[in-house]
Amino acid sequence: MKKQIKELTRRALHNADAAYYVIDYLMHSFPVQLFEEFSDAEGNLSSRPVHDVDGNPVICREAERRRDELLETLGSLPAIPTALDQIVQHFGTERVAEITGRSRRIVRRDDGSTIARYGVESRPGSANLDEARAFMDDEKAILVFSDAGGTGRSYHADLAARNQRLRLHNLLEAGWRADVAIQGLGRSHRTNQKQPPRFRMIATNVKAERRFLSTIARRLDTLGAITRGQRQTGGQGMFRSEDNLESQYARDALRQFYGLLHAGKIEGCSLDRFESITGLSLTSDEGGLKDELPPIQTFLNRMLALTIAMQNVLFEAFEQLLAARVEGAIAAGIYDKGLETITAESMTVTDRRLIYTHPVTGAQSHLLTIERRDRNAPMLFHDAQALVRREPRAKLMMNGKSGRPAVMVPTRSIILEDGSVQPGVSLIRPMDELRFEVRQLQETNWQEVDQQVFALAWHAEVAGLPEFSTSVMHIVSGLLLPIWRLLPHDFCRVRRLQMGDGERIIGRVIAPDRLAGLCRNFGIGQNTLIAPEQVWASLVDGSSIVGLAGDMTLRRVRVMSEYRIELAGFTDGMRDWLRSIGLFSEMINWKLRFFVPTTDEGPVILTQLMQRHRLVDTARRS
Repeated sequence: MKKQIKELTRRALHNADAAYYVIDYLMHSFPVQLFEEFSDAEGNLSSRPVHDVDGNPVICREAERRRDELLETLGSLPAIPTALDQIVQHFGTERVAEITGRSRRIVRRDDGSTIARYGVESRPGSANLDEARAFMDDEKAILVFSDAGGTGRSYHADLAARNQRLRLHNLLEAGWRADVAIQGLGRSHRTNQKQPPRFRMIATNVKAERRFLSTIARRLDTLGAITRGQRQTGGQGMFRSEDNLESQYARDALRQFYGLLHAGKIEGCSLDRFESITGLSLTSDEGGLKDELPPIQTFLNRMLALTIAMQNVLFEAFEQLLAARVEGAIAAGIYDKGLETITAESMTVTDRRLIYTHPVTGAQSHLLTIERRDRNAPMLFHDAQALVRREPRAKLMMNGKSGRPAVMVPTRSIILEDGSVQPGVSLIRPMDELRFEVRQLQETNWQEVDQQVFALAWHAEVAGLPEFSTSVMHIVSGLLLPIWRLLPHDFCRVRRLQMGDGERIIGRVIAPDRLAGLCRNFGIGQNTLIAPEQVWASLVDGSSIVGLAGDMTLRRVRVMSEYRIELAGFTDGMRDWLRSIGLFSEMINWKLRFFVPTTDEGPVILTQLMQRHRLVDTARRS
């Protein structure tokens, strides 16, 4: 009981009111009545409360002494100021503009002495107006507002205001109502502003606190989907996919977590201990897992009652399972992100083909080919150095074959289905990021180098990047429901984009390796739609197998611990021509095999192949 009271006090004791509630709970709930042992008629030993001759309960002096000792301990603990008071007292009233409903507050008096002195300051009814004016006029650099200041006011970087600096909006204690959270976020993100704010979600290292963040994230996403048809509208992009602990991915991860717990593969917590400390029953009478296991909401609520150390143990395992689910769905292209908005430097429709007309309404569906132009924003060398300084386990790496540099940092480990833990690393490059399991990295050509070699390679790669990169994408827009079954059954992403001429488009994005099947379903030609560069990109990343006329196929294979693009199905008479256009051959296991070089010449060679042997079909690799 003493340990539980101390744990409760450590979490809840933030001010004098919290101390009062804890002490009141202790006075009325601490067991001080004396109990005695007795045996029933069958000889079973039990206990019962002791009463005197008048029926009054007899008090246990030892229990009463322990209770009073805890009361003294609580009474000697200093009161911890609230977050609002800490901000005002730390930065001072001359720097902090407070817009709340408080009529009085405790402030720090600076009288020049080394001893901190505090006093109560009254706030008039017009204080909020003066504080808002002081912040917008750049007289005070910090603004703190509550629900009382979150309606009907504007704190954005207004072009008409003197204070047009970047707003760093920190959301603290957002509560349970998503509409109230959005109301507060909208105070610093409005029209006629010089620049949008940066939102930050403030949370402690108490793992179970994610229960509250998860509810906010889910409700903000839901509200955004209802109001604008786009989930990111509500959350303002603050939340990651792992922050929503009530999604289908989280429910699947929890089911897997229960299975590993039942098998005894959760390090630091056994099944019996989990059932004892949470009060949740996972096993059936036969000894296996129940068919109806506790839902995710119940699991998260019970986590709040555990000690901080046990919360960290259980949540660490659960988060690894959830991260594996989400990353797997993203890698497979099936992660549901709702309606996404594509942003680019410029987008132009280069081809528009009518593929369907509804026989009754006359509504049409079009296949659009869009050229997209993006400004390259590589990570500079000093940013890479800052990353190494922040992460003590970071390493400077270089690919021994290609000479490409990367910063290797540890990333989240993944728990596999059998309960084994696979540590992961992330290779951060100037324009992209690669993720490997540690055991996979050992099979590659990446190796650690010194800073001088790394700096030369990093500067050379950044200097060689063009200012813009151009790509092609295909979207089916217009009437979609009647032709949905004719569209690819995977990669079902609906996007919103706006062309340079002001045209707005909403439709299904068609992956390059699925475009051939789509054209075949609607009976239209495809050779002019699929560019060799797109086919080459799908081959290099290993996402598709490309079919060419003459029963030939191109696919990515692994030979001698490296990836190659292999041409299969060629005939004996084609050998000289294939070598003449740039393919190279090798005898492997007494069989002649042809490969397309994975260099800058690859797309050129592929173009020559497609000119003689037209593209027949592409299929997504499993």
